[in-house]
Amino acid sequence: MDYYCFISYDNFVPDLLMKKINLGITGCMGRMGQQIIKSVRNDKNFKITALTENSVINKKIYGVKITKNTLESLKNTNLIIDFTVPKCTFEILKFASILKKRVVIGTTGFTKKDEDLIKKYSRKIPILKAGNMSLGINLLMYLTEITSSSLGKNFLSKIFEMHHKHKKDYPSGTALMLGQGIARGKNKNFYGLIGKKYLNKKNFPYGNKINFNSIRKGEIIGEHEVKFSSGKEIITLNHEAFDRTLYSEGALTAAKWLMNKKAGLYSMRDLMNFK
Repeated sequence: MDYYCFISYDNFVPDLLMKKINLGITGCMGRMGQQIIKSVRNDKNFKITALTENSVINKKIYGVKITKNTLESLKNTNLIIDFTVPKCTFEILKFASILKKRVVIGTTGFTKKDEDLIKKYSRKIPILKAGNMSLGINLLMYLTEITSSSLGKNFLSKIFEMHHKHKKDYPSGTALMLGQGIARGKNKNFYGLIGKKYLNKKNFPYGNKINFNSIRKGEIIGEHEVKFSSGKEIITLNHEAFDRTLYSEGALTAAKWLMNKKAGLYSMRDLMNFK
């Protein structure tokens, strides 16, 4: 028997805000930047006041000129959504901390040192960071943690993920999130549990540590799978994305939620009120 869970973004934010959020979007010409701009059209809570790219483009979108990241270009924003690369993210965090702006980070590919630096910035400004803005994926991470905790030491685990051929980093930020869920369930340090990282392998093994396999092909939006095996049985948790809007809508939900928060580092787990 199949069971389906329907999740609404409206359940996680207050009623319509009294005042529009002045929004800055970095990497505005990228895949997610363009998708967020489209989603803003259907959300009356936002007004785009800044669009940035790493190179100057003589173009306007909805009357907003595309510029580089500067204090001047970001000063009229209330919040910045960043789906770029780590180097750009830290440039944004530097400006945001000076201007006291909130930041939603969807960028992936951070090192442990990078993660520690983001925590330092969060002492000054509210930051919500997630390797995946999908509510369904964040529910999957929560279920992964519960499963890992419940199964104990007799089960080994591995993580499989598929993305489009343009995605450069691997494992994906989402796959690493799921790995963190496994580690949290075992009450262990995630970085000590990272095993082998495979790329485009048909099959890959379980291990005493968490092994990852990443497939990059076509225009696949995203598929993630967590497997637990005792050698006698296998438990599989998976999520498949069919529409990129679920990421942009999740980012806008995170932005609205973050507007009422004090300085600190938050995640979609906090937004969804998982204990």
